[in-house]
Amino acid sequence: MSSEPVFLEFGQKPDEPGAIVRPGARQAYPDEVRERLATDAGEMVARYPQDRSALLPLLHLVQAEDGHITPAGIEFCAQVLDLTAAEVMGVATFYSMYRRTPTGDYLVGVCTNTLCAVMGGDEIFASLAEHLDLDGSGTTDDGRVTLEHIECNAACDYAPVVMVNWEFFDDQTPASARRVVDDLRSGRPVTPSRGAPMCTFRETARILAGFPDTRPGANDGPPGGPTLAGLRAAREGGMQAPAPAPTFDSEVTAPESTAPETTAPETAVPETTAPATAAPETQPSARSDEEA
Repeated sequence: MSSEPVFLEFGQKPDEPGAIVRPGARQAYPDEVRERLATDAGEMVARYPQDRSALLPLLHLVQAEDGHITPAGIEFCAQVLDLTAAEVMGVATFYSMYRRTPTGDYLVGVCTNTLCAVMGGDEIFASLAEHLDLDGSGTTDDGRVTLEHIECNAACDYAPVVMVNWEFFDDQTPASARRVVDDLRSGRPVTPSRGAPMCTFRETARILAGFPDTRPGANDGPPGGPTLAGLRAAREGGMQAPAPAPTFDSEVTAPESTAPETTAPETAVPETTAPATAAPETQPSARSDEEA
């Protein structure tokens, strides 16, 4: 066995794709941009009992400014929340919704987890990758569309699912997905399966930061048909969930005691009169009806 030491280098490689700190990345904001962001950040931080709790929405705010996370955004968040850049960087690189590279106006994600893949998700992704003229970062030459794989987004009842800027496009096929990206690139209005008409990736990031979404239909719920199909089939078939198993307490009965009964000798207890105490006054709640 060799006794020579082995050198192991940890951390991200300098040339690794998706590095936040890289040549050409924005390093600092101009004064007018910083002032505008500081106004928005002050409103956001005021919503939380601890300033550092606002880190996630603040990262969406700087992503709305740059289209992805940059060293300038990391430094801004760190200064606003009195954190180190390393702390902010650790959060920004943990969550996949924070982009590390420039992103197109429309981030098109194809779910290729198990169910969507079985239903055609892999075929949809391959079809879009061939249909679009993508650069090394998965973005079209015109900067309009970025294509990526995404993990499950809890819409398995509408599989296969494509998401554009986190809006759902249900029950997709390769042909329908190609039509969506073609309409997006041409500037034609596109409306997802549920919700409001599409807005750009940066506009979506600002909404995720916590600012109002004023688009008509933004808060409409899903159709619900496939989601409730199993419940309807169970009711039509007269199916019911099994009765819950008896609890431990109801199954176990304490054994009867065989020891002879004994009676403790009576002892005289002197009568005492407890001092009178006033009942504590009930204070009205400090919370208003609106806060309750």
